[in-house]
Formats: sequence, structure tokens, C-alpha cells
Amino acid sequence: MAIKRVGVVGCGLMGSGIARVCAQAGFNTIVREVNQNLLDEGMDKLKSSMLKDVDKDRLSEEEMNDALDKVHGTTELKDLKDCDVVIEAIVEDVAMKEELFSELDDVCQDHTIFASNTSSLTITELASATSRTDRFVGMHFFNPVPRMPLVEIVNSLETDEEVFEKCFDFAKQLGKKPIRCKDTSGFVVNRLLVPYLLDAIRALEGGLASIEDIDKGMQLGTGHPMGPFVLLDFVGLDTTYHIANIMFDEYREKRFAPPPLLKKMVQSGLYGKKSGRGFYDYSGDKPVPTPLNF
Repeated sequence: MAIKRVGVVGCGLMGSGIARVCAQAGFNTIVREVNQNLLDEGMDKLKSSMLKDVDKDRLSEEEMNDALDKVHGTTELKDLKDCDVVIEAIVEDVAMKEELFSELDDVCQDHTIFASNTSSLTITELASATSRTDRFVGMHFFNPVPRMPLVEIVNSLETDEEVFEKCFDFAKQLGKKPIRCKDTSGFVVNRLLVPYLLDAIRALEGGLASIEDIDKGMQLGTGHPMGPFVLLDFVGLDTTYHIANIMFDEYREKRFAPPPLLKKMVQSGLYGKKSGRGFYDYSGDKPVPTPLNF
């Protein structure tokens, strides 16, 4: 069956972005949150991001209104029962994801494809919580979803090739550029990116250079749009720490082990931009390096 109706579970930063691109691509989209307050916040975030693009002439008002007419919010899982594909975008916790997919397995029709936006967990592990391991894929979008073109499409050990190709084509219909990935923790991007970010922290710990000079070196020397510490603050230090721990548990390789400095910063609530301080302090007119005693 062709994909016509899309469900998204989670209306946070990633979920609202995924719901937005699906609706903009013309798909009837239902996004579900656990309570009305979180749903309202997510829907406001979705609309706010579209308004910003209208102001910047990236999107017309007509396109925005058409998309908003196609996206609907709910707090009930049962409202996803008629979706052709359901994309999960909740917290990166294997137990919570498995519980969700087990519930969805009972709610959704047999033809429904399940997809996870996980960035570090294996698709085979998540699929095992369902009776449809052949209709289960990874669809890892990148933040901010409306702007980032990449989607990693991941097959489990038992994903049907026709299902995989359908999801690959679906990503193209969303205006994305998908790549095929094997089911290994971190897939392609995080498998390479996370060790790089952790090595930057180790370099700082070792006194190689300052926060600003390491960032400037990687920007000017390799053409990266931002240095590793700016990127860490953008992603969230708590998020990076959590993903690194998942990947270290999977591979047991030192390069995935979170450095002590990262752990201490997370324990201190220095999460990056979302908390106001990380490797940089965002309380002033422009970010300045946070003084760190280590």
C-alpha cells in the first residue's frame, strides 16, 4: 500500500519537525504527545518554525496554511490506527521505546510500517518488541529537521526489502536525501561524529588548546560550519553523554567512552544552549567560553 497517512509519536524538537515536513510534503499527519500541555507546546513550536520561514521568504503563507491544515494533534495512541507509517520520536530510552512499539503493535493495522528516529539504539532491538519485525525500519532525521536534508534509513535483520525501499522513497517525497545504513549503533553519522566530539573534549582536558582555538582550528582548517564545542552545545551535552554511553555499551571501545569532563558538566547542569551554559555561556550579547576548573 502507498503511504498516504503518517503518524508521528512525540511532538518535541524532533517530532514537531518531522510532522512539519510530512505535512508540507502533502501527507495527512497525526502527531501524538502524552498530554495536552506537551502537545500544545509542540504544535506551537511547529507553527513558530513555519512563521520564521515565512518571514525569511523560505515558505509562502499559502504553503504554511496548507501544511497546518494537514497536521493534527492527539494524546491518544488509538488515533494512529489507520496510519500507513508511524514514526517514533520520543526520548532515547530503549525500555520506553519498546513499550511504545508494543502498544502500537496492538493498535495499528497489519500493513502499518513502524519507523524509529533513534540516533544510537539498534533497530533490531526495538523491532523485537513487535510482531512486525519485517515492517520495521530506522528513519533517523537530523536537527533542525526542516533544514537538514539527510535521513539515515536503517534496516533490521528482518526488514523486508520492499518495506525498506518504500521508506527510502518516502524520505525522498519529504524532500530529503536518504542514505542506506546497516543496523549498527550510531549508524553512519554518529558512528563517526561522536568519537570526534569526545576527542575534542579529551584534547581540551589534555591542555592541547583553548575552547575557542579548538573550535576555530576545526572551522578554518577543515571547513566545518562550526567547531566541536559549538556543536556539542547545540546538540546538548546531556544528549551527547547519553548517546556516547549507549554506543560504548554496544561496542566497548574507548573512543565511545564519555570523558570525565563531559560527565562532570552534565552533573553540573551545563547542558549547552538549552540550559544557557555549556562550553559557552549564552547569557550575554554573544557566547563566551565558560570558565571550567578541571
